[in-house]
Amino acid sequence: MMEGRAVAVVTGASRGIGRATARALASRGLDLVLLGRPSAELERARSECTNACVIPCDLSDLAAVEHAGRQLLEVNGAPAIVVHNAGVVQRKSVEELTIDAWQYELMLNLSAPFVLTRALLPAMRVRGQGRILFVGSISSTLGTARQSAYCASKWGVIGFMKSLAAELSDSGLMTAAVLPGSVATQMLEGSGFPPRMTAEDVARTLAYLALDAPLSHNGGVVELFGV
Repeated sequence: MMEGRAVAVVTGASRGIGRATARALASRGLDLVLLGRPSAELERARSECTNACVIPCDLSDLAAVEHAGRQLLEVNGAPAIVVHNAGVVQRKSVEELTIDAWQYELMLNLSAPFVLTRALLPAMRVRGQGRILFVGSISSTLGTARQSAYCASKWGVIGFMKSLAAELSDSGLMTAAVLPGSVATQMLEGSGFPPRMTAEDVARTLAYLALDAPLSHNGGVVELFGV
């Protein structure tokens, strides 16, 4: 259990897994900080959670991510939980994928979690407890046609998480990742894959890692293949 005021940070909470995770953590009594672009969907997600606020942030803008991290620490202090969920997929062949599109996808899916983690980690180390969680994908373990940037970024997330885990040894903090397969969300639309699980299924797994799992899960990866 976390000591003191427990604040959970969730990126990409406007819909899907992020929104379900925010609700799951709020139901366990945590205060929520939701990071993302302002939208009606994000505001609805905030209203569904008790004691939640929004810090507006374009997660594809790394300077904005760093600023949001500083703002979060100034207002809320060191978070107890960070869930890196925001992500994007662009389904194009390698020949069709522009350099700008490639960089945008890696910026949002991989670089933003790095920058936010780096901004929050010193304060979390001082707190001496906390969980940093990443929403990867089954695409973190395989390649898929027309998803080269997405797969590359999600493989990168796991490499970053496992390196972070090694640095967190004996710190009181832990990091882990979930790798869901086909989730019934807007991101799955147009993929050609049928849904095998709900966003709530993934959120319950994240809530377990955030609040109930032992620290020995540090560096762990939970694959969800669905039913």
